Amino acid sequence: MQSDAENTNQESGFDKDSILGTFIVAGVLCLVCSLVVSTAAVALKPLQEKNAENKKKRNVLAAAGFWDSKEHTNEDIPKLFEPIETVLVNLPSGEDDADAGTLNTELNADTYDQKKAAKDPERNLQIDASDDVADIKRRARVAEAYLVKSESGKIETIVLPVYGKGLWSTLYGFLALDGDGKTVKGITFYEHGETPGLGGEVDNPKWKALWPGTEAINSEGQVVLDVAKPGNATQDNQVDGLSGATITSNGVENTVKYWLGDQAFGPFLERIRNNKLASAN
Repeated sequence: MQSDAENTNQESGFDKDSILGTFIVAGVLCLVCSLVVSTAAVALKPLQEKNAENKKKRNVLAAAGFWDSKEHTNEDIPKLFEPIETVLVNLPSGEDDADAGTLNTELNADTYDQKKAAKDPERNLQIDASDDVADIKRRARVAEAYLVKSESGKIETIVLPVYGKGLWSTLYGFLALDGDGKTVKGITFYEHGETPGLGGEVDNPKWKALWPGTEAINSEGQVVLDVAKPGNATQDNQVDGLSGATITSNGVENTVKYWLGDQAFGPFLERIRNNKLASAN
């Protein structure tokens, strides 16, 4: 005796247990799953973008010394960020450097994506091998920067995005300088693939605590910061490197040297030191 299901299959002309039926059922399931995943991705995209923006701002605040993970939450970010002005900086282009270090007023700082610009041939600059100490190959022509100002408008802290090659990965972080544009105020790394317990210690609060007060640029405007061998930092411009992670330590030093140098933020910092930085407004 045939079951009701078998009778139904025969009446409809569709046999789900046949090879063709199996493929049809599988195809329908794949289509439904794809629709569910696509719908979820679209629905979650604003939340993902918000989380990414909060992560970036938390790291800017941490580098500037405003963020305490034990005390603050994402709800505190807008208030903590109030004294910080986000600006866009024209980096040296290798063609006409008259605008190097000036503020870019043509692009929107709220929507500009420096990472995307660095991958766009029309918006990036291929770095000459002799200058590429950070080993990043190319960078955006315009970079983000964050200025912490007093109520009177005086620049008290400068936070710069920096990135460069470590041992296994590119390290992305933020370096904060005092308003003098020469002395380190803080550093943080928010994305990398270095070895946990070795190069991955760039995230260690104890190591990051060694950086504030370090001389990064001397009175002649030269980048002098030195990540020394562990235990050998005895000068004002030196920071102890990570134990067992020489290549990562060298990568951090080279990253800082590139981004503070003449090929990147150097002209911008010089304008700040000489009070020649025009307002973005």
